Amino acid sequence: MNEELVERIKANPSYQELVKKRTGFAVKLGIFVLVMFYAYILTIAFNPSLLGMKTGDGVMTIAYPIGFAIIIISFLTTLIYVRRANGEFESLIEKVREDVKDEL
Repeated sequence: MNEELVERIKANPSYQELVKKRTGFAVKLGIFVLVMFYAYILTIAFNPSLLGMKTGDGVMTIAYPIGFAIIIISFLTTLIYVRRANGEFESLIEKVREDVKDEL
C-alpha cells in the first residue's frame, strides 16, 4: 500500500473519529464482560456458599442460572458491538473511502 495513502487515511477526520469511537466502545464492552466473568469466578473462589444455594426444592444451585445468564449477556454484548459496527462504524468507513477514493 502506498505510504502517502496511509498517511492521508490516518489524517482523515472521519478515520480519527472512527478509531476513537470504536476503541472506546470496544474497551467499555470488554471491561463490562471481564468484570462480569471475574466477579463470578471470585464469588466462586471466596464465597462458594453464595452460589451453592439451592433453587427451590430441586438439586440445582443458583450458580447454573447465573452462569447461563453470563453466557447470554456475553452473546448480547457481541451482538451490540456487531450491530454498531455494521451501522455507525460502517458509515464512517464509507466516509473515509469517499475521501481517499481518488488515491486508489
